[in-house]
Amino acid sequence: MRWKQGRRSTNVEDLRGSKGRRMAPRRRGGGGMKLGGGVGIIVLLIGLFLGVDMSSLLGGGGGQVGIPQMQSPGSLGSGTAIRNDDEAGNFISTVLADTEDVWNKLFQQAGQRYQEPKLRLFSDGVQSACGYTSSAAGPFYCPGDSIVYIDLSFFRQLQSMGAAGDFAQAYVLAHEVGHHVQNQLGVSMAVQKQQRQLPKAQANALSVRTELQADCYAGVWAHHAHKDRQVLELGDLEEGMNAAAKIGDDALMRNAGRRVHPDAFTHGTSEQRQQWLYRGLETGDPQACNTFSGS
Repeated sequence: MRWKQGRRSTNVEDLRGSKGRRMAPRRRGGGGMKLGGGVGIIVLLIGLFLGVDMSSLLGGGGGQVGIPQMQSPGSLGSGTAIRNDDEAGNFISTVLADTEDVWNKLFQQAGQRYQEPKLRLFSDGVQSACGYTSSAAGPFYCPGDSIVYIDLSFFRQLQSMGAAGDFAQAYVLAHEVGHHVQNQLGVSMAVQKQQRQLPKAQANALSVRTELQADCYAGVWAHHAHKDRQVLELGDLEEGMNAAAKIGDDALMRNAGRRVHPDAFTHGTSEQRQQWLYRGLETGDPQACNTFSGS
């Protein structure tokens, strides 16, 4: 990716090197369930990603859908700024800035205002409004404080799984930003409410739909980032497709020595994740990402 000339986001706090304190989760508007973390060997390998249905934002028929009022994200804490010689930190900050540019544009085109999320870099574990989370759970988004949390060591795990490359890493962050868009639109709360009313297999199926939509929106981001700023290089598309294949539920189950059990899927198969990421990359159209319709 051509990222070094891009701007750095001002919405980043670096907590690496400080130990996250275990505290009771704070209760505040936006919900307490973190999106992107979890337990079990599959989640320990890859973390969870949850998507967002943007069809309500850019929906057809010219209808205008209002964005629910959100609490303003809390100000950044006592973390330090990213050093100039910290390439990994500067890369993730630049990708975040690029997602800000894309989603600001898309929201503005819909006559809406995009509220930019914060990003906290941490090591070992971190305290959020959703509670204490270990790095083993992977990157996650907390709707209670509107912050994406990432331990950059996760990308070494991703590489060890055969999903190397800067675009693979950008794909992960773009996916987490999708959690924030979902929270801003009120979709995450609606999905969680519906899941609580469903049997486990059906709740998992709903999770698959949201995950595949997130893959599509990551592709939408990359489409516009390249169209507007020419950030993609030869081989980036292959990196993204490869990463999507490596983190499919079926691939993760096989690699963990488990039987492939479709009723337990929460993210989609490798083929499905590739399909939806490519759809977003190809069309750049959020309306093409409606995974909630059809079979």
